[in-house]
Amino acid sequence: MTGELHTEGYYGRPIVRPPVWKQEIAWYLFTGGLAGGSSALGLAARATGNRPLARSTTLIAAAAVTASPALLIKDLGRPERFMNMLRVVKPTSPMNVGTWILTAAGTAAGTAAACEVADVLPRVRALAQGVAGLLGPALATYTAVLVSDTAVPVWHEARRELPFVFASGAAASAGAAAVILTPGASAGPARRMMLAGAAGELASTTVMERRLGDLGEPYHSGKAGMLARVAKGATAAGAALGAVAGRRPLLGRMAAGLVLGGAVAERFSVFRAGFQSAEDPRYVVMSQRDGG
Repeated sequence: MTGELHTEGYYGRPIVRPPVWKQEIAWYLFTGGLAGGSSALGLAARATGNRPLARSTTLIAAAAVTASPALLIKDLGRPERFMNMLRVVKPTSPMNVGTWILTAAGTAAGTAAACEVADVLPRVRALAQGVAGLLGPALATYTAVLVSDTAVPVWHEARRELPFVFASGAAASAGAAAVILTPGASAGPARRMMLAGAAGELASTTVMERRLGDLGEPYHSGKAGMLARVAKGATAAGAALGAVAGRRPLLGRMAAGLVLGGAVAERFSVFRAGFQSAEDPRYVVMSQRDGG
């Protein structure tokens, strides 16, 4: 950092107001990705006749998408604040669009899971799973648009990379969760999705941090930096172990656990980096200097 960038805000306050979100939103960034990735994987498994994988991913998606609004409501403080966002449709608002995506995907995933558990209404289950699967990519990535559509420097300046970071993290976590909960003989597609997602997550976060340059310092310092290192280490170790695990279930599940933990740490790293960059006026000045 050069000396002229050590700028202080008025009266020692940050230039940009730090986010007011609590830790529940960091978990929501993870559960939304897990739900979206699992729904997409479940649709593909159903289409190829892989019933065990379709069943596990359907249940994973339903559990994750059920947790997501609960986390949002916990952060908002009152349930009616969530419901009020459904009173209008505002395409220019990522929060409003995301709420509708979450509601539609959650309804579809919940319906598919209920039919799966009760083993009834196969046509309804197929339709619901189709809707959830098609909405999966949007559910997994809309939060990247949401956080980058803010004045927080490290989020806004990474608006081109964050969708890829979140999409690959969603694929990695969905594949990993399915590997853990699916019989080994049917888990091949989940294992491949886990490995591809892990590789994509490592590559996209590296590209993001390099393009941010000095503005990406929060990913290398403080709590965000610690979480970023944990994320990269766990994801890389899990991918390496998963690549050699083959059909050995124990090793495969150990690898999946590492990748899943890495995906959680990566979401928390992005979340925490936003706070660090908003709290330090240097990053705001840097962003404005570079025309962000």
